[in-house]
Amino acid sequence: MSMNFRLIQSFLLLCIITSWFLWLVFPVEAATCRTLDGHQVCIIQIKRSAKNYWEYGAVVSIDGKKRPIEVYNCRDKYTIEYDRAIIPFKKNGTGELICGLFDK
Repeated sequence: MSMNFRLIQSFLLLCIITSWFLWLVFPVEAATCRTLDGHQVCIIQIKRSAKNYWEYGAVVSIDGKKRPIEVYNCRDKYTIEYDRAIIPFKKNGTGELICGLFDK
């Protein structure tokens, strides 16, 4: 009886340590990547606005260079950049990519 208890206890401890190790050491950040006009565009992080459902805040990397968070307005088709510049969507650009992910 004592041997079985020790075996179960050791197994549970091993499971806890393994799951803790995997949780801390291997965080995974998934990215959606596409090729646009010969450039690799990856959406690293995206969050829908709670106030304006047609707006998305997104961190995008282009050819491996991470850009600061930008706001994509899918209703009016423009981007608000980090420096507050308002840029209309380009044809086949990142704005169309982000808004196209959520079209129904």
